[in-house]
Amino acid sequence: MTSRIQDARQRARGEITSAIKDEARRHLADGGASRLSLRAVARELGMVSSALYRYFPSRDDLLTALITDAYDAVGAAAEAALAEAESAADSHLVRWRSVCRAVRAWALAHPHEYALIYGSPVPGYAAPASTTGPASRVGLALLSVLRDAHSSGALREPASGAAAPEAVLKDAELLVERIGVELPPAVAAEAVAAWPQLFGLISFELFGQFTNVVDARDAFFDHAVERLADQVGLRR
Repeated sequence: MTSRIQDARQRARGEITSAIKDEARRHLADGGASRLSLRAVARELGMVSSALYRYFPSRDDLLTALITDAYDAVGAAAEAALAEAESAADSHLVRWRSVCRAVRAWALAHPHEYALIYGSPVPGYAAPASTTGPASRVGLALLSVLRDAHSSGALREPASGAAAPEAVLKDAELLVERIGVELPPAVAAEAVAAWPQLFGLISFELFGQFTNVVDARDAFFDHAVERLADQVGLRR
């Protein structure tokens, strides 16, 4: 009996937590992260503020939960696209493109959550270290494509105009050692450069910078992603 009561309480807590986060996401869409208010969320849910504080003690705690969820969601989309491409025995270039397309598709479908994690910083908020793992999932999916390509001989020297500076290569070497991915430092350095370029492409599209500049968005994105693949050394 005690176990069933505890299970029921846990389910109820989970349902209320989900309702709070869903309402907070609606507030993000209406006013952005900087205007997120626990009192406003509680009011919309018909809760008193003191009750909501038992789930999220502060606005920052709620923001952290939303940020973690968003990173996990886009990371899961990237990983699912990679798994599907791998099961189809697609080339490493196709796998790379599949991951990038999945990230873009998620961003276009969830613009406010994307803005929360890749848009302007929220004044007065500093993300805790607990968000680092979820935030790394997309990058690790891309690195896994390069790792597999490297191990199978499908990776060439990156097509950069000049060798990366020694300090950059050292950083890249430390990175691959830390995350346990076997890649030449030159490739890892180019991969780190490609990662923000991918999100820059998506941000420009999502935040309107391509208006009256790029109309063929799908074709342009694929073209740019193939340029990034060439940059990191994936063979066509």
